[in-house]
Amino acid sequence: MRKLVYISILGCLVALATTGCSRDKKPEEYRGSVLEDLPFVYKMTVQQGNIITEEMVDRLELGMNKRQVQFLLGTPLLTDFFQADRWDYTYTIQRGHDPMQIRYLTLYFQDESLARIEGDIRPNPARAEARAPQEMVVTVPDYQERKGLIKRGLETIGLEPKD
Repeated sequence: MRKLVYISILGCLVALATTGCSRDKKPEEYRGSVLEDLPFVYKMTVQQGNIITEEMVDRLELGMNKRQVQFLLGTPLLTDFFQADRWDYTYTIQRGHDPMQIRYLTLYFQDESLARIEGDIRPNPARAEARAPQEMVVTVPDYQERKGLIKRGLETIGLEPKD
């Protein structure tokens, strides 16, 4: 009698284990909604990676060391463990329903100095010279202290000295 109970329990466990692994379709959570493609449905702008502008790339010069390049462009998104002399800067952006835009820039170093530049944007000295230097004026408003509720309450009672 015990053997029969053990065999039936073992059979149930095997049946449960095999049915849990036999899924051949992707679950519904992986599929997009049908409503996603409608024009009035808002899709958030998604950007990933390093933002690289033409100005930043125009400042690059062959012979710069790694620290100078990192100062200009920031930390690279991809650094290969096996190729330490190659830095990859990748930037993707998808605005709403528009297709995804991908930009990449690959820098190669030799003896700790910049040797080669590849990618979508390349340094252009003519473009850099045509860009007029701009003067930036920043106005800073005067500081006004914003007192909190407790401080104002204590001042009204007379427990906090007024400034």
